[in-house]
Amino acid sequence: MSMKIPHIIRYFAVSTLVPVALLALGAVFGGVWAVCAFLYMTALAYSLDQLVDLARDPSNPEAEFPDANALSVVLAVSHFGLMLLAVWALSVNVLAVWERVFIFLGMGMFFGQVSNSNAHELVHRSDATLRRLGTWVYITLLFGHHATAHVKVHHTYAATGKDPNSAPLGMSYYRFLPRAWIGSFKSGLRAENAMRARRKTTDIHPYLIYVGGAFACLLAAFAIGGFVGVFKYILLAGYATSQLLLADYVQHYGLRRKSTADGKYEPVGPKHSWNSPQWFTSFLMLNAPRHSDHHSHPMKPYPALTISDDMAQLPRSLPAMATLALIPPLWRKVMDPRVARLSASDASS
Repeated sequence: MSMKIPHIIRYFAVSTLVPVALLALGAVFGGVWAVCAFLYMTALAYSLDQLVDLARDPSNPEAEFPDANALSVVLAVSHFGLMLLAVWALSVNVLAVWERVFIFLGMGMFFGQVSNSNAHELVHRSDATLRRLGTWVYITLLFGHHATAHVKVHHTYAATGKDPNSAPLGMSYYRFLPRAWIGSFKSGLRAENAMRARRKTTDIHPYLIYVGGAFACLLAAFAIGGFVGVFKYILLAGYATSQLLLADYVQHYGLRRKSTADGKYEPVGPKHSWNSPQWFTSFLMLNAPRHSDHHSHPMKPYPALTISDDMAQLPRSLPAMATLALIPPLWRKVMDPRVARLSASDASS
């Protein structure tokens, strides 16, 4: 196997590993490093999206990408280290309040946008070790059940009323958030129990690992910073998870698959997920904004995901639209007419 990193992987590596270094420096030294990490995850990402549009599709989109898996492993290991460093910086390190605010926001956005996208990629891999690694990233975000619910519920029922992570038209993000968290926990548990009953397996229940792992993470936070460390850790995990669910909210808002005569649903297609073509945030989020292709081909590695004109597209990048979703009246003003036009074109086709 060649050790040369494909051109496409370099873009992903640079985009995702630069904030790891900035965040680590910010956690240790504070000051300008904390500000730079925050700006990288916000203003710089948005600006680069607007300034440049690069052609970045691999020439062979169905090829294997061993270096993509290597980058995912590096990002996952970096996530674990950054999480410990974040708890230490926010609860033990001597920093000014404003430095801690920048560290919290920068770390939280990295965990919610990069770590989440990477864990999402890993839980879809065929290799069991990679899947376990992605699961543990979710566990450290106190959201381990997502590893089950996403694969066994969301990918089966996306863009239908049976998926708690697909927001119907008119629902605000603030109503969606508790519905999706609680609903995915319950639906994932039902799916896991049903599968275990069919296979008659006696292996340890994954939900015991999810819950037990979460308690172990809380104990680690306590060992680092006492009750303050636990509190800051819960805040960080909650902030990251809220971004994960915000992405789900944006990427499926208002879109619905038709029921078929046999009571099932039409196959998931290009108009059942919202996508965004902006290049930098796609690199930063490991092509997560190319969501329709992912749902059509869940096992396709992230460098191979494509976007086309027949896919439902957001007017701005995924992070920008996620910010808009926090203001429900503006969100509905922008998105409800787009949902209506898409539904009308789908009905006439």
